[in-house]
Amino acid sequence: MRVLVVGAGGQLGRELRRAPWDPATAVVTRRSAELDITDRDAVLADVESIEPDVIVNAAAYTAVDRAEDDEARALAVNGTAVGHLAVAADRAQALLVQVSTDYVFDGTAAGWYVETDPTGPVSAYGRTKLAGERAAAVADRCVILRTAWVYGALGSNFVTTVLRLAAERDELRIVADQVGCPTSAADLAAAIVALTGWSEGGARPTPSRLYHVASPEPATWHELAIAVLEASGVPFTGECHAITTADYPTRATRPANSRLDSGRLARDLAIELPGWRRSLRAVVAEIEQGRR
Repeated sequence: MRVLVVGAGGQLGRELRRAPWDPATAVVTRRSAELDITDRDAVLADVESIEPDVIVNAAAYTAVDRAEDDEARALAVNGTAVGHLAVAADRAQALLVQVSTDYVFDGTAAGWYVETDPTGPVSAYGRTKLAGERAAAVADRCVILRTAWVYGALGSNFVTTVLRLAAERDELRIVADQVGCPTSAADLAAAIVALTGWSEGGARPTPSRLYHVASPEPATWHELAIAVLEASGVPFTGECHAITTADYPTRATRPANSRLDSGRLARDLAIELPGWRRSLRAVVAEIEQGRR
């Protein structure tokens, strides 16, 4: 089986590069500097030359606040470019795996979101990622994976930010009225590997075109921050205060509830992510090891 990973320089892409692929799988990677997915001709030519069985799109415009004033660029990357990948996938008869987000929901649900719940993004980033889902769905064979609150040892994310601020400040102020499912990028990458292995090079269709794939354990940002500090080998003697969303205004609106129910993935494909607390310890250890 041959797998093409685009967006290989990002947080998820870097984890996919070191993920536990089967030795028989040839993994070809493309960073944004190597393949601009907004360039339709470049995408079609590259995919034609590689002849992949699976295309994993880990590329994304993820600057949530900046997207409010740069929606056209965000849409080009998160939406229109996915359409180019869908066309290329069809020409190669490949399976397209599109990574999406909890931001396609408005966050007002009382419980856990399932795949059949209506979408209603409240930010430019969410709108462009939903456009990407729709563009991917045009492909003959695609799987859309919605995830949430991705963190990891590679790249910049909430966990790395908390560790940095804890080393610089005596006081942290973290939002405590938004809840979601902190998801390790390494766990997400492993789930994608399992998904592509299940499909046997794309020979078998998956039962569904849309899955939620996130940690089964919910948390608020404040709870996650406290866990990061507790997992750190560097003691933080300051205060970590719980604040409200109103206390920390941002350019883009965040969903108050981002809990994604990943039960369909477990039932259909027997793929389950571990709880975020277990994964977090390994991530924090790797981050701190890399800073020594």
